[in-house]
Amino acid sequence: MPIDPATLDPDPFRQFDAWLTEAQAAALPLPDAFALATADADGAPSVRMLLLRGHGPDGLLFYTNRASRKGRDLAANRRGAALFHWPALERQLRVSGLVEPLDELESAAYFVDRPRGSQLSAWASDQGEPIVSRAALEAAVAEADERFPDQVPLPPAWGGYRLIPERFEFWLSREDRLHDRVEYLLQPDGSWTRRRLQP
Repeated sequence: MPIDPATLDPDPFRQFDAWLTEAQAAALPLPDAFALATADADGAPSVRMLLLRGHGPDGLLFYTNRASRKGRDLAANRRGAALFHWPALERQLRVSGLVEPLDELESAAYFVDRPRGSQLSAWASDQGEPIVSRAALEAAVAEADERFPDQVPLPPAWGGYRLIPERFEFWLSREDRLHDRVEYLLQPDGSWTRRRLQP
């Protein structure tokens, strides 16, 4: 079905939720996966795939090692952009805005529900840093497992972030590359405006 500013929900968060729900209902592989783009203090870009771990009117949530490249980028430059791509539905969704770190309580509340293996990996891995071998990485996991025989605490460098949208773009593939693109822009008073973009 074509999309138009008049046919989409006036609230971009509700429209985002509707599209995500439809992607999940379609049993697409990893419907919560998105590409996150960041840039360092010099503007050098970097992009990687992540999983959405929560969303609502306050923003989109994800978790990572704060000492990783993305964490260092976000410490130097708080702007980020996310791209969801659902090829089977011929849809894309772009979201951009400011990214803020979650506090330790919010991060710990999520971390405690992660599988134990994922918790141990968060302790064992200095994400993105060189390591001599796979065996060394597995040894670090075993060491963490021995160190924390019961509950695994939140690692000091691990936590969540919230992408606070200032812009949404809903994209639908159409014939002859005349795609439908609808942009939402956040206004100073907190309201959202919608407009059609050329493909």
